Amino acid sequence: MSDISPKFEHLFKIISSPGFLAKQSLGGEIPFFISTYDAKDEIKISEAIRLLKNKLDNQGVTVLELNLYDLTLEIIEKEVGIEDFLEMEKTMDKDEFKDALQSILEIKEVLMPLIGEKINTAAAKVNFLTGIGSVYPYIRSHNILNNLQNIAKDAPTVAFFPGDYDGHSLNLFGLLKDDNYYRAFNIESIKA
Repeated sequence: MSDISPKFEHLFKIISSPGFLAKQSLGGEIPFFISTYDAKDEIKISEAIRLLKNKLDNQGVTVLELNLYDLTLEIIEKEVGIEDFLEMEKTMDKDEFKDALQSILEIKEVLMPLIGEKINTAAAKVNFLTGIGSVYPYIRSHNILNNLQNIAKDAPTVAFFPGDYDGHSLNLFGLLKDDNYYRAFNIESIKA
């Protein structure tokens, strides 16, 4: 387990800066940022994100957290019901269950409209995308980021990613190479 305090001090300085909030210095690129972390630190990171949101809110920077796991549960509850879905799981093998889950969550027709609705309702200054590791393999991070760029253009989005990002590819948990995604900036490399 690592000391994540310097990382979150840096994030606060960057995210609360007027230039970041105004989406300056992006060269016409979409305002997407990746903040990587070691998956072993998941619990500490979740708490640090909560504290960062509070600290930013106290500075007048409203944050909308889009937790993919929570959104998944919200959709399942609405579409099928959690209890019924868990009963269905008992009768399926792993691949059938994954297919059923992906069918219910249909990224373009179900998940993205829900995210768009939440973004429009909140009108936050910054969006945080969390829960990425919790929804693997039925939701892939590059699919979310590719589809999100059509929805989340008005405010910067920071994706908290449990793994590595070299500016070209995402490696979930530092082990699983996702499809290439090069449209986001590594927020740790931005000078405060």
